[in-house]
Amino acid sequence: MSHTATLRTLIQSPELLVMPGIFDGFSARLVEQTGFAAGFITGAGLSETLLGWSDAGLMGFELNLAAVTRLAACCTLPLLADADTGYGNAVNVYHTTRAFEQAGVAGLMIEDQTWPKRCGHMQGKEVIPAEEMVEKVHAVCAARRDPAFVLMARTDAFATHGLEEVLRRLTLYAEAGADLLFADTLVSESDIATVARHVPKPLCVNMGFGIRSRATTPLIAPAQLQALGVAVVIYPWLLTACAVQGMPHGIAALRDAIRSPTVLERPDLAVAFEELNALVGFAEVQARERRYTPPPAASRRHRRSRPARTLEGAHPPARAEARWWDHPSVGPGAQRRALRRTARQASSAGLGRGTDVRGQGPQAPQVPHGRLDVGLPHTSPGCSP
Repeated sequence: MSHTATLRTLIQSPELLVMPGIFDGFSARLVEQTGFAAGFITGAGLSETLLGWSDAGLMGFELNLAAVTRLAACCTLPLLADADTGYGNAVNVYHTTRAFEQAGVAGLMIEDQTWPKRCGHMQGKEVIPAEEMVEKVHAVCAARRDPAFVLMARTDAFATHGLEEVLRRLTLYAEAGADLLFADTLVSESDIATVARHVPKPLCVNMGFGIRSRATTPLIAPAQLQALGVAVVIYPWLLTACAVQGMPHGIAALRDAIRSPTVLERPDLAVAFEELNALVGFAEVQARERRYTPPPAASRRHRRSRPARTLEGAHPPARAEARWWDHPSVGPGAQRRALRRTARQASSAGLGRGTDVRGQGPQAPQVPHGRLDVGLPHTSPGCSP
């Protein structure tokens, strides 16, 4: 089954779908290896970890898409990505959808805030007209190549217009083709129950940190959410908040180690090297190395049998110096005498038998105009008759 079909099936299941927030390779692999069925790529987490700035519309389309592409590549879970407002009007949303689907995620979320948007639990939000958002939903549905690609439509109208407007907007988005509906920043369990009862498509809620309350949406247990009729719950800040909570302990331990005269180990604060490598797939990399690396013996045989190669356009090896007695105009007698003379000279110089003495013979006489007369070798120096 494809990722898109899997995510759609999980959403429509009677069991509550729990999706922790994913923001980097560590979190993606942890969520996968701990048995969750799907993950939510948190836009807030990407902005906070990639830029070091809050989720206030500072992260753009290209950075978001690049991060989503990498996360989808290192994780086999179906992932739902946060595409913010779609980065423009309905035409931009069309191309955003094409890009995110091509990146390998199973679905995406778009929201009806104005741009620059901000985290749904921050003050100062504004929303676009519902009719404009409806056209964005139409654009997503038209752009997706896979009809199972999931669209989650989010409204932030509760903070600006109230519960009735939330219900109206979510109904319009469902009728336009949204598969999953999301009302952010509902402030009570009663509000969540009301929305779940009155919208025509499955409802998603945001439980933020998951294990710590916020001043906005109350923290509700997953079993209670399922009883209220909620289909999907996301925890966008769970793993980012846990990471931020844990890192200062490591920094404090390092400061203690700096002051300590002896080695200070704190294995309770850091995973082992082997565990870290296991998490990020080193065993899989090694398996590929074994699969595609030729045996050493075969590699040596290949090198021995491989013909010599020269670069195209390279100069050929230098040829031995031409010998004057090889000239066609020199008679065979002169040639024999010259070779015997050269051999004697080589023997006197201490060169052994078999030594190449090409070019070491008697110097050719200087001939005017480059001509070599047949009588000259008999009178040239070093060639006595």
